[in-house]
This record gives sequence, structure tokens and C-alpha cells, in this order.
Amino acid sequence: MTKQTDDAVLLPVQKQLEAYNARDIDTFMLWWAEDCQYFAFPSTLLANSAAEIRSRHVERFKEPDLQGKLLSRISVGNVVIDHETVIRNFPQGKGEVDVICIYEVEDGKIAKAWFKLGEPVIYDGNTRQI
Repeated sequence: MTKQTDDAVLLPVQKQLEAYNARDIDTFMLWWAEDCQYFAFPSTLLANSAAEIRSRHVERFKEPDLQGKLLSRISVGNVVIDHETVIRNFPQGKGEVDVICIYEVEDGKIAKAWFKLGEPVIYDGNTRQI
């Protein structure tokens, strides 16, 4: 493993978030290693390659209200942890979900990622249901 600077570790995570928000699948995929792994936290493997991650996101990127809002970010070594609120179009309607995203970066690409989702909150009209 090569030593990576904070910027080199943070860049792929930031750029994939920007592409996610633009719903630009080609740019999004530039930041994932070909043999990357994508997990539901702590250890449920959801995708075992860039092709599988692409397939998952092609459908998600069709959601008209999809938007990830970064609330906080920390990094230690080659690991970046984001806390985000993601607006989605759920089957029950538009809403949001809190997500903890853990990224392991190797050689300028995301090699592994884990996602811990909270409970979705469905909006009532333009406001949150409480």
C-alpha cells in the first residue's frame, strides 16, 4: 500500500458525491476501482465490482429528486467517513434518509465502501412528516 495524502484520499470521495448529485453515471464510476466492493454496513456485500455498482446506480440516478447533502466528513489514513442526508423518491413518496458512508481509498479510487442507513422520513407535501 502506498502512503496517500489527505487530499488524494478525499478527492475521489468528493468527486463521486458531486457526480452522484449530478446523476452522471460515467463520471461517478471514474472514482470506483474495477474490483471495488460495496456493502450494507457492517458486512452485507451488495456489489462486488464496478460493473455491479454501475448497475445499481443507473436505476437510482433516474430518481428526479435524488440529492446527497454532506453534513460532515472526517478522514484517518485512507478511510473517509461522511455523514449525509440523502433525498430520494421512495415508493411511498419523496423523503430523506440519514446515511453514514465509509470509504476506503486505494491509489486514487474507492476500493471499498460501507453504507449505514437510518429510517427513511417521507415528506408530507413539501415538509417532513414527524
